[in-house]
Amino acid sequence: MNTNLKKDAANLATILKKVSEQGAEYLDGIAERPTSTTATIQKEHTLSEQGIGTLATLENFNERFEPLMVASSGPKYWGFVTGGSTPAAIAGDWLTTIYDQNTQAEKGSGDNSAQIELETIQLLLDLFDLPKDYLGGFVTGATLSNFTSLAVARQWLGKQKGYDIAKEGSIAGLKFLTATPHSSALKSMAMLGVGSNNFTKIRVLEGNREAMDTKDLEQKIIALNGEPFVLISSGGTVNTVDFDDFQAISELKKQYSFWWHIDAAFGGFAACSPIYRHLVKGWENADSITIDCHKWLNVPYESAVYFIKDQHRNLQVETFQNSNAPYLGDPLENFTYLNFLPENSRRLKALPAWFSLKAYGKKGYRDIVENNIENAKQFGDYIDKDSAFELLAQVRLNTVCFTLEGAENQEKVILFLKSLNDTGKVFMTPTVYNGKKAIRAAFVNWRTNSTDINDVTQLMKGLADKL
Repeated sequence: MNTNLKKDAANLATILKKVSEQGAEYLDGIAERPTSTTATIQKEHTLSEQGIGTLATLENFNERFEPLMVASSGPKYWGFVTGGSTPAAIAGDWLTTIYDQNTQAEKGSGDNSAQIELETIQLLLDLFDLPKDYLGGFVTGATLSNFTSLAVARQWLGKQKGYDIAKEGSIAGLKFLTATPHSSALKSMAMLGVGSNNFTKIRVLEGNREAMDTKDLEQKIIALNGEPFVLISSGGTVNTVDFDDFQAISELKKQYSFWWHIDAAFGGFAACSPIYRHLVKGWENADSITIDCHKWLNVPYESAVYFIKDQHRNLQVETFQNSNAPYLGDPLENFTYLNFLPENSRRLKALPAWFSLKAYGKKGYRDIVENNIENAKQFGDYIDKDSAFELLAQVRLNTVCFTLEGAENQEKVILFLKSLNDTGKVFMTPTVYNGKKAIRAAFVNWRTNSTDINDVTQLMKGLADKL
């Protein structure tokens, strides 16, 4: 055995203790840690022959890379809809690494950790009050969740035309309809060979809305003369968290044949609260749903789920099966993620979610969701009342979209945001809404509280006075 590896194996308890202590110190001080940094490193390009061992490598990391680590999982990081891992999720993530399972099959593969994933999917369906007739699985993020769902939708489209796309390749003329798709859905269409521009755009409702006009949707459906299509709808748009009318779409689905996909990456968590779950009423009729766990579920990054109706199981297997691997058995008789997901090799991504769900339950996630929405409303009220800013849309859930007041200040928006982010005390992201340069603040972190909002608004007021 390699000398350094043998030494590390003997000192594993010490190594884990040091990492644990460092991790606890970081998390205990995360509220004070900067949300951005200008630190840089001199990159090394050669690898030592013998190596230096884990403890010396930890010292090297702390000297060179640790200063690059910002509080992206902290209470004042309001960019990109970034959550922060709960204590339970951290425990689950550590154990995921320690046990290092290749999660594939429920039984018969030696590694039976898929049972944990299947249970976690059931817990998530219960959390969202969705029916149990959905198949689910964990992937790396909303992009792969959209990709997985739309890949099966593409296979469904092909079958409606008498064509097996999974075996024969994509075909021209596939119809996709959408109003305000997330970029990850369009990226998925590009990766699937459908084309990111290959969709019919549905009008949005009047009155400063991002939700699709279902009357225009029906007109577009009628114009297709019975041709099958995929509808991509929004369960919470990026800028204003607007929701398509799922009840109206459910009625259309009774009349017309189409695959209905909902991108509810973070907006789906409205279902956790009795106050806001009306926003997703009717979503249980969708063929597929995207949920991003490393957002509002507050688990570590690279965690999302897809839900696809079990009635499409055959299509899912056709899309993802390892067709030249007889040693894997019949994919329909023996459930194995090897034949239901893009990845053949995958870690036990479900365990952090399982830990957090079990630790905090429905009430815990209701509290997180409702607290974050109150954070957003508090921040939105400040924006609405301060003469230096303009609230661009009502605060529907957990995101605030705003800009500087006055057309003459449009060119100062990005400069203001840079100045704000450069303080390291908060982080928000730029956007464009209704033709205006804007700023977007998203609240999904379990640590964020009203004091954080007050601190940031005072900081913003001081910067705005200097414009």
